[in-house]
Amino acid sequence: MAIAEKSLPESDEPFHIEQHGIDFVPETERWARPRHLLGMWSGAIVNFEILVYGAVLMSFGVSFLQAVIIIVVGNLSYLLLGLTSLQGPQAGTTTFVINRAPYGQNGNRLIALFNWATQVGFETEGIFILVLIGEALAAKAGFASGTPMKVVFILVAAAIQLLLPLLGHATIVKSLQVLLVPFVALFVIMAVLTVGKVHVGSFSNGASWQVFMQGLAFVVVTSGLGWTENGNDYSRYLPPDTEPRRIVGAVFTATFIPSVLLMTLGAAVATYVKNAGDNSGVTNIPHAFSSWFVVPFFVVAILQVFAINSLDLYSSGVTLQAIGLRIKRWQAVFLDTVICCGLTAYGIFDSSFNRLLTDFVVCVIVWIGPWTAIFLVDWTMRRKRYVPSELQRTAGGLYWRTGGIHWPAIVAQALGTFAALMGLVTPFYTGLISQATGSGFNQADFSVFLGVGVGGLAYYLLAHHSLRRETDLQDRLLEAS
Repeated sequence: MAIAEKSLPESDEPFHIEQHGIDFVPETERWARPRHLLGMWSGAIVNFEILVYGAVLMSFGVSFLQAVIIIVVGNLSYLLLGLTSLQGPQAGTTTFVINRAPYGQNGNRLIALFNWATQVGFETEGIFILVLIGEALAAKAGFASGTPMKVVFILVAAAIQLLLPLLGHATIVKSLQVLLVPFVALFVIMAVLTVGKVHVGSFSNGASWQVFMQGLAFVVVTSGLGWTENGNDYSRYLPPDTEPRRIVGAVFTATFIPSVLLMTLGAAVATYVKNAGDNSGVTNIPHAFSSWFVVPFFVVAILQVFAINSLDLYSSGVTLQAIGLRIKRWQAVFLDTVICCGLTAYGIFDSSFNRLLTDFVVCVIVWIGPWTAIFLVDWTMRRKRYVPSELQRTAGGLYWRTGGIHWPAIVAQALGTFAALMGLVTPFYTGLISQATGSGFNQADFSVFLGVGVGGLAYYLLAHHSLRRETDLQDRLLEAS
């Protein structure tokens, strides 16, 4: 359903620069409903990048059947995105202002820095894909894509990418809702063209259980777990009395179903398109279909990548504010865009897509699992409530603790990150726990599960006594307000 623009507050009108950053959104300006989250997240997830993830999964050496199982199970992690969208309506602010509650105002800065780097990494990945698509279109038109043209593609892609995040929340929500229809139509056509070409028996022997676990870790972090830090940036415009089950249901429906379908389609395409999971595969995939389909596919794919990147660029901007930079949200968007241009140039000229993606996912895995667990455990232990005015304080107050640091969260984060590293498998590093499961690349990756389990449990054990007293004080402040 389209947003009725006249019902939106002046601070968050479509196609006007949003006035809110990480400040508290008054209840009188909470115009959104769960259906808007459903439309926005659907428009983001129906995306070429998600299809590429399915193709990359096949490069692990799994069978098509194994890939489907991994995709279905791994995408259940979108439930975590639903759960990490429940705090915004009550707190009225972004994720990494709410994160001051478990970590303290200063402790939060470190975790916010991790998140900012993660968002910039995903943005860079998206612009990287845009440049590859631009090169493919140029080649089809008969132009050679040398260094000058690549630089132009990077600059143009970054400039266009800037638009939606610069305008802000309502513009992103409305644009993704409108774009959902052509996005779905493209992949329906692609699925029809794929039928009959898929080699279901491809890699029929399948991979070992160890490699299966590697693929599962990859899918979990590139699906729901990898989005958990974004959820409240968009749900904060919902009224505080919105039913939690409606929020979780809307987010999960909008993300799980299209992600499973698109990753499966990407895995199917990879059974008959050579190197579909690397940088040549990004541009080779559409050539596996009818020639008339190539240009329309590339055009819509460009819009899709711009769409999904807008969410990352918006969140990275408000995260920079939460770190403590005294800049406006729109200024943070400009800064992040410049940084992404430099990183994309590195990816285009000095690295392969597969290696770039793998290295980046490794960095995300080791911090985001423990953080998600700590964030949700803290929210549960404090009876799913916050004092919004205290969250807005950068010094002193309820969430200050010792020097602005809540040490139980920092220690739990460190323990969870260490556990994730011990269960990690990469081309350049394998943790001690994973080493015990096999040799060579045939080793199981437990990083996601160890990070979530150890981080969440450690925080509960370290913080539950002191947090009980703090929660009592928190409730008294809420009653008095």
